Amino acid sequence: MSNVKKADGKLGVLVVGLGAVTSTFMTGVLMTRKGLAKPVGSMTQYDKIRVGEGENKKYLKYNEIVPLADLNDIVFGAWDVYPANAYESAINCEVLKEKDINPVKDELEKIVPMKAAFDHNYAKRLTGDNVKKCTSRWDMVEQLREDIRNFKKENGVDRVVVLWAASTEIYVPVDEKVHGTLAALEAAMKADDKEHIAPSMCYAYAALAEGAPFIMGAPNTTVDIPAMWELAEKTKMPIAGKDFKTGQTLVKSGFAPIIGTRCLGLNGWFSTNILGNRDGLVLDEPANFRTKEVSKLSTLESILVPEDQPDLYGHGNDEDTQYYHKVRINYYPPRNDNKEGWDNIDIFGWMGYPMQIKINFLCRDSILAAPLCLDLVLLSDLAARCGRYGIQRFLSFFLKSPMHDYTKDEVPVNHLFQQYVMLKNAIREMGGYPADEAID
Repeated sequence: MSNVKKADGKLGVLVVGLGAVTSTFMTGVLMTRKGLAKPVGSMTQYDKIRVGEGENKKYLKYNEIVPLADLNDIVFGAWDVYPANAYESAINCEVLKEKDINPVKDELEKIVPMKAAFDHNYAKRLTGDNVKKCTSRWDMVEQLREDIRNFKKENGVDRVVVLWAASTEIYVPVDEKVHGTLAALEAAMKADDKEHIAPSMCYAYAALAEGAPFIMGAPNTTVDIPAMWELAEKTKMPIAGKDFKTGQTLVKSGFAPIIGTRCLGLNGWFSTNILGNRDGLVLDEPANFRTKEVSKLSTLESILVPEDQPDLYGHGNDEDTQYYHKVRINYYPPRNDNKEGWDNIDIFGWMGYPMQIKINFLCRDSILAAPLCLDLVLLSDLAARCGRYGIQRFLSFFLKSPMHDYTKDEVPVNHLFQQYVMLKNAIREMGGYPADEAID
């Protein structure tokens, strides 16, 4: 059976950003604990996995296979540039109705954000002043580490997971000289290299240094650099990221396999979104959108690969070497958190005859993201107790642009159903069962 350490004691969940996603996540967990809501969309709470084969086959929920933290043992904390507590944030974000927030008002009001480690240049559209005064990036790390230590002490928690659910930062290209080794990263932090060291890197460094798994829920360049992999190995901590896979990309990673499995051709895939929450506001800035665009574009290219099937996918842009793939996000305040995604897919079939597919997904961004937050937190905590550290590839299922070792030309798995097999196999292994499904 499983050798994983039991989930004894309390689990601290420290979230960077107390906006729509986080306040919805926290409210949902607190309401579920009271029996007033159901955590729909959460794999850890609902999904069942087959373990064993033949006459030994049975279908079990995750917590029947591995020791997951109980929802009653979660203690929430946060950092944010705005001082509003979790209750005020949940009301202001207008994702949930008041009647679904008020029963846990007292608990939410106690979740008051700590001052954020913030650099206005990385998110120019945010104007909050609940911000730390830092003399350097290294000082930023030290202050965050102290926050984590104080949170553990004041709340009597045994373990902490840090989750980034804040805005998308401007695009930071990977620079081998700064991001290639841990020593170089630390030197750049001490030299206050603001150009190459994003605030999110300081959060990740602080979390890992304090023995907390770190999850990157935005497309930021943060833990997907060799220096952070080195730190995760050194501290024996799990890391996961990047960018929660909630709406359009979830559809893409699930629908593209239909085209590929059926051996249909693709001429082009055009995706556009409208949303009006704080995420949309930040992404209205071109430098921030670039970070998101890279993440959203990467999904399709590893599922429908021109080199593997040139007749089917070698059409479109790049001098006819690939289908045309375009992604757009438009800030549109009237929609608030109710995101809408349109996909126009130009496919072709027998003898090259063209066809089209249109997908219109009217989704709620935070309603889809909240269960992902819960699953990523519980599974990262599980991985840490299991002694799994570094990149957690089995969590790719939840992420738009899964982390991978690009220095060794590793191609990430973006195919939703292959990702699901990776997830199931990891749970089986941690539960002491054989990994018995292939992903090829």
